[in-house]
Amino acid sequence: MPKHSDLGIVHFSFLLYLCRRKKKKKMRTTTSVPTSMKVLMNHIYELNKGVRQMVLFTCNKKDGAQAVSQLESQGIPYVLQPAGEKNLNVYFGRPECLEAIRLLVTRPLYELSPEEDFILGAMLGYDICVQCQRYCQRKEKCIHKN
Repeated sequence: MPKHSDLGIVHFSFLLYLCRRKKKKKMRTTTSVPTSMKVLMNHIYELNKGVRQMVLFTCNKKDGAQAVSQLESQGIPYVLQPAGEKNLNVYFGRPECLEAIRLLVTRPLYELSPEEDFILGAMLGYDICVQCQRYCQRKEKCIHKN
């Protein structure tokens, strides 16, 4: 039977082996998936599981082609909308929702009326009480503006 001191050496050697092995694993080169694409994949997962009926995904225009490719490969309908100089809004989900988006969102989101903004938020599944508060705040600004 080994002595306690022998076990300590074996244990230490094993820990040293594990540390070296861990370092080797870290040194391997891997292709990392951009965070925005991870977010997109989560949205697609939720859509496919029925958690959401429609999604608004905003990404850099440079990631837009990859996002569209992911959606098309899974047969998911989408609508694209420029969002400033560098970003792109990608709406995707149920066809009837996207048809409403085509009719509703005809200009930048910051230009939507309080009513249009409310409808969009409700369609996206945002907390309805928060949407009501937002609507009232935006409507008050419009009333005081005129």
